[in-house]
Amino acid sequence: MEFKAFVFYFLAVTLIYAAARVVTLRNPIHAALHLVLAFFGASGIWMLLGAEFPAIALVLIYVGSVMVLFLFVVMMLDIGADRWREEFRKNVPSVLCVASLMLIEMGCALWLSFSGNTEAALPPTGAGYSNVKMIGRLLFTQYAYPFELASVILLAGIVAAVALTLRSRRATKSADPSEQISVKASERIRLVGEIPEQRNENTAWKGN
Repeated sequence: MEFKAFVFYFLAVTLIYAAARVVTLRNPIHAALHLVLAFFGASGIWMLLGAEFPAIALVLIYVGSVMVLFLFVVMMLDIGADRWREEFRKNVPSVLCVASLMLIEMGCALWLSFSGNTEAALPPTGAGYSNVKMIGRLLFTQYAYPFELASVILLAGIVAAVALTLRSRRATKSADPSEQISVKASERIRLVGEIPEQRNENTAWKGN
């Protein structure tokens, strides 16, 4: 067995083990840590396939930023085990349907890869080959519309997350941006005339 094949099987077994532990562990923090391990395994497999840009992006974006934020959120939330199990049991049928579809898709992909000749479909990797250049060319030519659609979906997700977390509190003061924009210059400042003080003759200073 070649060293490259040994590394591939090692990373594949690690990835499968980590992914299985993500969905079977009861502790959400331990599950998130196993998800980080799964990302590292997937990144190593990407490196073996010659796709260095997705491998580095997977480590920097997901492991370096997304999973760190996810761990902070999980540790800050008070998640009850009983309530979590009840919610999981309600979603078991939908989870089984999605898992079945994913297994069917992976089986079809493996069957096509082993039955057909996939080496001819791979791009030539010469001395001047750039994985980043190839990905950029495909994103902005062949997959331009799906790339823009994914950007819009991510933007909608960001707006929805902000809208769900934005709650009005009575103790804090906040301004309405629409009211600030629609206000006129004459309405910003109101001059109030000064009322002269009435001096009481009985309490006036007698020095005069």
